[in-house]
Amino acid sequence: MVLVTAPVWLPVIAVLSALVRVKLGSPVLFRQKRPGAGEQLFELVKFRTMTDERDAAGNLQPDAVRLTAFGRWLRATSLDELPELWNVLRGEMSLVGPRPLLVQYLSRYSAEQRRRHEVPPGITGWAQINGRNALSWEEKFTHDVWYVDHRSFALDLRILFLTFWQVVSRKGISAPGDATMPEFLPKQNQ
Repeated sequence: MVLVTAPVWLPVIAVLSALVRVKLGSPVLFRQKRPGAGEQLFELVKFRTMTDERDAAGNLQPDAVRLTAFGRWLRATSLDELPELWNVLRGEMSLVGPRPLLVQYLSRYSAEQRRRHEVPPGITGWAQINGRNALSWEEKFTHDVWYVDHRSFALDLRILFLTFWQVVSRKGISAPGDATMPEFLPKQNQ
């Protein structure tokens, strides 16, 4: 499906690449190691949405400072995720599945939360259509594991359809009080 639709999304990626280059400079793409199915690491690719602005000590500024208006728009429309289609073509990701999170979270998961890695990560998923970043971490993980247990072609089609409406409505783009999402820190009793 991704390869068949390439004539539609490749020109969009080309235009967005030029816009990111003009608005944010180089590099155009943000690359980061993320855990996939079976917790195997892969390099996630998406459009850059933040500057590399640093404080006097050379440390990166918080996301809220580095996220530009253009970057905020890219995230709100989810267009920053389009380069992940490359990850799908490479077999590292799927269109639908739990979102690939940071590597440092691996040691923080409970046994139940770790089940999210039983399937390939996705560009969109059950948690994204049920609240996106407005959900707590615990709610996200509950949705991710629910998806693992109920995964089907019909459910994937439903999630893809509902993702369109979620993006258009721009709901749950960021966590309340955060530019993006706060760091995942597990509860002490897990």
